[in-house]
Amino acid sequence: MAGILIALACNGAATKAADWPIYRGVNHDGISRETAWKSDWGKAGPKVMWRASVGIGYSSIVISEGRAFTMGNGGEKNGKDTEIDTVYCLDAATGRVIWKHSYPCARQPLYYEGGTLATPTVDGAFVYTLSKMGDLFCLEAASGKVKWQVQVNRDLGFELPTWSFSGSPLVVGERLILNLGSAGVALNKTTGEVIWENGKAVCGYATPVPCRIRDEECVVLGAAQAIIGVRITDGRVLWRHRFVNKHLATAADPLVRGDEVFASCAYGRGCVKIRITGGKPALIFDNQVMRNLMSCSVLFGEQIYGFDEYDLKCIDFADSKEHWSHRGFGKGSLMMSGDGRMLVMGEQGELAIVRATPEKYQLLARAQILPK
Repeated sequence: MAGILIALACNGAATKAADWPIYRGVNHDGISRETAWKSDWGKAGPKVMWRASVGIGYSSIVISEGRAFTMGNGGEKNGKDTEIDTVYCLDAATGRVIWKHSYPCARQPLYYEGGTLATPTVDGAFVYTLSKMGDLFCLEAASGKVKWQVQVNRDLGFELPTWSFSGSPLVVGERLILNLGSAGVALNKTTGEVIWENGKAVCGYATPVPCRIRDEECVVLGAAQAIIGVRITDGRVLWRHRFVNKHLATAADPLVRGDEVFASCAYGRGCVKIRITGGKPALIFDNQVMRNLMSCSVLFGEQIYGFDEYDLKCIDFADSKEHWSHRGFGKGSLMMSGDGRMLVMGEQGELAIVRATPEKYQLLARAQILPK
């Protein structure tokens, strides 16, 4: 989609919002703990504070220490459209560009407009970005200066999947973990040197999810053909459960609670929940109630809220029982606030606030905030 980053005033008075420095937030669950914001916009909709054009792509936005970071593809040179990725650092309050970092990168439209896919990750004084073609950068968050860079496809040999690399970088301690290859790779976040890897084969499209399962610190990966648990320290594959569709395209991050893991994908596959017992996955359910196409579901309370392809749904985490379904947002996406209000972004640029309750679909507000 054409990237127009927009900031909305949702509070009655100016307040300092909490940081959101990584994809899906610091708890990796798509839930903001903030609750002091208003959704009673009235007919005029929410007030626009600023807008910024950031190119074409599907990268989302992260916030750290008053700076907003995102990525897009586009630009002109000598009056011609160019295929160039740009990492943007903006003032989160005003939208002013603080710095930009650009480099050549193919747009590669394939059943979509093309452009960037992964989201920047901020860790302290540095921001990590990955292009769809494998350009991995460690940049100074304050200035955009390159500390180190690695081309993970050409230099390290990780094979590109059909829609190229999509998962966002994850920092755990001194390790920068990426969903690349057969079962992930970890680099030294300071130098970019490989600490461990698990083969070069085609990867999945989801972002690694850190967790502790049965006393093991691990990441759960939505790989090309399986859901995999990988130990963070040495990259050892602890368990795997086969999970595959015809396009080898699992894009939504797994949901983890305790020793249970939920995963979902589209293209006729559906969703599964497994429980890790004795170091092995045991199947709890496997059906087509939830088929996440691109966006991740959110686990809130005892329910999962997500897009079953084109339908926003609420299902039980325990047994996948469907509570309600609503069509009208297209291939939408969502996140949640701590008081159970969903921020739903529709495919045609509509923002809606929906109450997260298993009783029924409850719309609180809806407004067209981006051009169709």
